[in-house]
Amino acid sequence: MAGIFDYVHWRGDLSFQTVPFNPADNIILTHISYFPFDHVVPGPGAKGSLTIAAAAQKISNILKKRPDAFDDVLVCREDPALLAALGSSGRYGNLKLHAYVNQIDPETEKQFSALTIAGCGKMSLICYRGTDNTMVGWKEDFNMSFTEIPAQREAVLYLEKMAAKIRGPLCLGGHSKGGNLAVYAAAFCDARIRRRIRAVYSNDAPGFTRAVLESPGFLAVKDRILSFVPQSSIVGMLFEHDENYTVVKSNQTGFMQHDVFSWELDRDDVVRVKEMNQKSAFLNRTLKDWINGLEKEQRRRFVDALYEILSSAETNSIRKLGNGWYKKVSRIIQAYNGIDDATKKLITQTISAFFKAARDNITTLLPGSP
Repeated sequence: MAGIFDYVHWRGDLSFQTVPFNPADNIILTHISYFPFDHVVPGPGAKGSLTIAAAAQKISNILKKRPDAFDDVLVCREDPALLAALGSSGRYGNLKLHAYVNQIDPETEKQFSALTIAGCGKMSLICYRGTDNTMVGWKEDFNMSFTEIPAQREAVLYLEKMAAKIRGPLCLGGHSKGGNLAVYAAAFCDARIRRRIRAVYSNDAPGFTRAVLESPGFLAVKDRILSFVPQSSIVGMLFEHDENYTVVKSNQTGFMQHDVFSWELDRDDVVRVKEMNQKSAFLNRTLKDWINGLEKEQRRRFVDALYEILSSAETNSIRKLGNGWYKKVSRIIQAYNGIDDATKKLITQTISAFFKAARDNITTLLPGSP
């Protein structure tokens, strides 16, 4: 049951010239986009770059002074240890990080972050961050069910800006929403840039509307999309998908499989399995039927109402919802009681539609179901 740390140990002394960039490298390096590199890695307008080794040292120095410095922003508790391991390895330590951007804008409901990594052979890797711990980040994810989101537009702009600055082939990637942004950027960038893209890595990422999947840009890049999902994928099966995907073995269950630290890796690849399990198929069909059964306006109103209710807890972080929960639950209940009857009816109808979709797909859990 080898994972990310095992792979870094196995391949840490081998350069990308000796062992070319592979799916395991993709999982590790696209995860770097989750790291809180604010005031550490140079931004898009700054000159220069920072090696992973130097970035790891800076983060380590911050944590020595303030052990809780990143508690609110780290997505995975293993991240500091992973960064240290990458920094001390020959394979990853000298890779250069630059053009880091992190934008959080509650007013426009945008959460966008990306950075570029140089040194992976002859190509540059553009990594898009998935959903962080901010409330606005989760709201933007929900908005994806009915509209183009600001982060998708930013992803295209970031790619075009970086493509104008750097030479050679490009590779794009990300985990969760980050994978969605990578695919979206590749599909809607200038055609001349698209021709430079060697691969787009989408790691357990939600899909798109049918309009995006039928767009000329998506069809042009479709064969270069490498999609990876765990056995019990939930996020990676949301919305519509037309690309083929590889199922990765995970040592976790349920939604916890979304965590790439649970994904099993081989010497130069992920550990592949033939298909997802029945529970995942049940939930995937249920969610698709539920979402497709809702009018676009109903989705928008439901998401807005849910966000308004959760925002009454007066926190900007999903992780902080559990702190002082009794006060926050009280505020949430008061907020729900304060909304109008029409919105309450909409919420009830939307939730009821989900349970109906679940009942309609319950046979998926039976042995031998397709």
